[in-house]
Amino acid sequence: MLTCDICGEELLLEEDLKTHLLLSHLENNMHCPLCSLSGVSYDELSLHINSAHPDNQNKTPTRTKRDEASPESSSSPDLTQYLPSPELFASSDCSGADSDISSTSSPSLVKSKACERRFVCPMCACVCTDSFSLQEHVELHLDPAYTAQGFQCPMCSVACSDSFSLQEHVELHLEPGASVNASPGSDLKLARRLQEEEEQMRREEEARTEKEEFKKLQKQFGLDGSGGYRKQMEQRLERAVARGLMDPAEFHSKRAEMMEALATGQDDGQTRTQGVLKVLSEHYQSEARDCAHVWLCADTDHFCSSEGDRGWGCGYRNFQMLLSSLLRLEEYAAVLPDMTVPSIPRVQGLIQEAWGEGLDPRGASHFNNRLQGTRAWIGATEIYSLLTSLHVRARIVDFHQPTGPGDTHPRLFEWVKQYFSRGQNSGRLPPRIIHTKLPPLYLQHQGHSRTVVGLEQKRSGALCLLILDPGCSSSDLRRIFRPDSVNAALRQMRRFPSGLKHKQYQLVAAEGVLSEQDKQVCVLNSKTLHAERIP
Repeated sequence: MLTCDICGEELLLEEDLKTHLLLSHLENNMHCPLCSLSGVSYDELSLHINSAHPDNQNKTPTRTKRDEASPESSSSPDLTQYLPSPELFASSDCSGADSDISSTSSPSLVKSKACERRFVCPMCACVCTDSFSLQEHVELHLDPAYTAQGFQCPMCSVACSDSFSLQEHVELHLEPGASVNASPGSDLKLARRLQEEEEQMRREEEARTEKEEFKKLQKQFGLDGSGGYRKQMEQRLERAVARGLMDPAEFHSKRAEMMEALATGQDDGQTRTQGVLKVLSEHYQSEARDCAHVWLCADTDHFCSSEGDRGWGCGYRNFQMLLSSLLRLEEYAAVLPDMTVPSIPRVQGLIQEAWGEGLDPRGASHFNNRLQGTRAWIGATEIYSLLTSLHVRARIVDFHQPTGPGDTHPRLFEWVKQYFSRGQNSGRLPPRIIHTKLPPLYLQHQGHSRTVVGLEQKRSGALCLLILDPGCSSSDLRRIFRPDSVNAALRQMRRFPSGLKHKQYQLVAAEGVLSEQDKQVCVLNSKTLHAERIP
């Protein structure tokens, strides 16, 4: 029994094998079985085999187990004897095909051109360096055990899923510096190492980006160590001297006043405006007839930003407004004995003391438990902690999403109306102007905070907040004291629903005093501080 070395088909006679080679592998497809040379005539192929592969003429083809058991196949001839005679190709089209080797080429020229070719496996993309490697590689493809376990690397025990992966894997072995006697799984370790290095680079890049973003946030919120109220005030005064807007004598005078105010812990009163609520009451009594009802809080002073806190001090200034009202109310003055409106550095110290009592530990960790000497912004939770520390019962109401058309918050306006309507007789029609004994409301949104001191209800039913903004200078606000400009100043204080379009708002309301026992309960609950959410 004879076996075809190309496809493995078994045949009985030599004549059948020759016919098989002619019809299945050679007709119109003459090519060298030991290299990639093709498209030549029979004579050219014979000349090429004898000249380019002289060492393979007597190599015995690979035999199967059946061949070994058969005595007839014990001495199979070499592959060239199974090539058909030239007469069989007399009418073949191969003689006219394009070829790199002509029929008149010399043996040395044929050998030179054949050696220039690469030995490419006809069954995969693997490229061999010589004909012996190609023959061994092709025999691997014909081995049933090899095809069952996939494309196995001839240099290690790794099996690839396809020929392209095998080629890339073998090339790793052939790279300069690669170990020839690589241990099993060495390239798997290499792949894992490369993956770990890439993952490490990715983590370092993420950490670097996160660090840069954190620095930007620290600078934005005043936690970058650039100094607090005192340093900013000194820088502004020095800049004014450099620009010729202030002489050195005035600089030293103002700096001395600032240092004295900081030493006492009291606000210097330079940004304070009193009597605003009294002027509003008089105005509504004689003007604004389009208002059906007007609610006003207890008397409250306005505090605006100064050179020392411009850009970050709105939260502290709104607390000063709220405290100026609480100190005028007997209920709250009882738990705030001998207290005056503190300066901004002193407010920062009071908040730190509240954190020291255990209030809002999460918020404290956000500021690293330190506010003094920084330009850090504060919000509703810091105001809540400060009021609780002062034995004032506080409440945070969170309007976390719009509740009206055009991203407006009508529920917020309704809540403010209910707040100012407390204690009124629901059975009687309220008067046009309602003077309440309630403190103002602290209003917070992203990036800014203001103080709500009243509410208008138009005859049409529309509601309008009356606010005091720390961003409004004292000179602009004091226009309300002049009859010819009171309407213009009032327009700056009004906020209709269409004027409040931030996604989220928070209100802080003072709602009575706390006993020491109630305060400890609030301290305990503030470890998981939650606001009342509406809706």
